[in-house]
Amino acid sequence: MSHHIVEVKNLKYTYPDGTCALKDISFRITHGESVAVVGENGAGKSTLLLHLNGYLMSGNGIIRIGDYPLTKETVKEIRRTVGMVFQDPDDQLFMPTVYDDVAFGPLNLSLPPEEVDSRVENALFTVGALHLKSRPPYRLSGGEKRSVSIATVLAMSPDILVMDEPTSNLDPRARRKLIELLKTFKHTKIIATHDLDMVMDLCERTIVIHKGQVMSDGPTAEIFMNQELLAESHLEKPLRMQGCPVCGNK
Repeated sequence: MSHHIVEVKNLKYTYPDGTCALKDISFRITHGESVAVVGENGAGKSTLLLHLNGYLMSGNGIIRIGDYPLTKETVKEIRRTVGMVFQDPDDQLFMPTVYDDVAFGPLNLSLPPEEVDSRVENALFTVGALHLKSRPPYRLSGGEKRSVSIATVLAMSPDILVMDEPTSNLDPRARRKLIELLKTFKHTKIIATHDLDMVMDLCERTIVIHKGQVMSDGPTAEIFMNQELLAESHLEKPLRMQGCPVCGNK
């Protein structure tokens, strides 16, 4: 199961405008772990995630997916292992119908039509969106778009799910449905988010990033109890840990 392992060593990245986004990031995630990456806006979360399957490439540092370093030569194969769900579903949905969007990846693997169809049906069924397969993506709600964007990744049969702000812009019911869905996935999951209550539901481990550096990496409950760390990283405790704002009870 070594292909499920994600290892980052001394990763640095500076954008062309001179903005230093990542400073010597290192961590190792093993098979089946569900890990949150948290931090304030601009901390470097999205930049980090975009490195994990080669959407961004840095000449400073090493990324290994399983037994293979992420390079220009291996990136195509690694993208079959690491499925990326972007923050904005519209970045992943661009075909005339939901079916076409979910089929896009498998078709580019040159799979036979019956295998493509099977993957599309299974992926949409898994996220509860099979009834949407003939719909144009622009006619979907925010929650439906999120489900379909996840299906586009599942259809590629990845071992690792990388997700950027998966609950953003979802109403409470859609958010809860997504969390329950993600609980059923046995994939290794890496989730960048501001939704710290979702982190408590899904992630036993949390990596805190501040100004492009890892501030802490450990059990989620311990991280969220460390008030000094949260304050230094410009974060607050999850709402469920803050107590009632009216009566003050916890």
